[in-house]
Order: sequence, then structure tokens, then C-alpha cells
Amino acid sequence: MQMKLRNKKSFCLLLCMMLIVAIVFCTTGCNRTKNQESQTTAESVQSVAGERSVLGDGQTEFTFCVVDKDGNETEFEIHTDKKTVGDALEELNLIAGEEGPYGLYVQSVNGITADYDVDQTYWAFYVDDVYAANSVDLTEVTAGAHYTFKVEK
Repeated sequence: MQMKLRNKKSFCLLLCMMLIVAIVFCTTGCNRTKNQESQTTAESVQSVAGERSVLGDGQTEFTFCVVDKDGNETEFEIHTDKKTVGDALEELNLIAGEEGPYGLYVQSVNGITADYDVDQTYWAFYVDDVYAANSVDLTEVTAGAHYTFKVEK
């Protein structure tokens, strides 16, 4: 009778140990896959973020950056012969909007719409990281300048 009880305890102990080992292997394998996927995703985001699209033809070159509501940045190198930033960006279909009392009221940038009437967001225009004093269609192109549109509330 004691031999039967001892065999039963040994069997239960062996079964528990095998179960623990199986759980450890499963969780280790899952974590490894998750980490590898995270690294791959991070690498692809960095490579996309590091690229700059070159658009347009012309003698004057400037940098144009779009920052969406989530803070994602898309950067362009613009070449143009247009006199204003607004004309250059409209020609490349990067901005769209309607005329307002203070110039072009930009509603869409790089296909992303900001609508103040819907969610109180708008496109803020910056020249060399300073909030612009004029609208984009009144801002003259300066070679080497950095122009940015950011979604703001």
C-alpha cells in the first residue's frame, strides 16, 4: 500500500515538473517572438521616418514638414520656381483649402484633414520653427528655409 502511494506521489511530482517546464518554454518562446516583431517594426518606422521625399522641379529648394495629430512627421524636399510657399505646395497637391479673410485657410495637408468645426483642430503654419505671421499663400519662398504644418487644437 505504501509503495502504491509512493508511486502515485512520484508520478504527480513528475507530472507537475513537466507541466512547469512546458509553461516556461511556451512563455519564453512567446516573448522572443514578440521582441523580434517589436524590433522589426521599430526598424521599419525609423527607416521610413529617416527618408525624405523629393518633390517638384525648380531652382529654389526648401524643406517642408507635416506633423499629424499623433505627432507623426513626414518630411519633403521641395524644388520650385514659385514665388510663395502656398503656390509651391498647392502645385504639388500637398495643401488644399479655401480663401478666407486672411489668405488661404488650409484644411488639408498631405491628404490629412483638420476641421475646426468637427474636432477643434486646425493646421498651424510655421517658418523655421516659429509660428508664421502670414498665411502660407502670402509667405515668400526662401531658399533653405524649413516650413511646417502641424495639427493643433
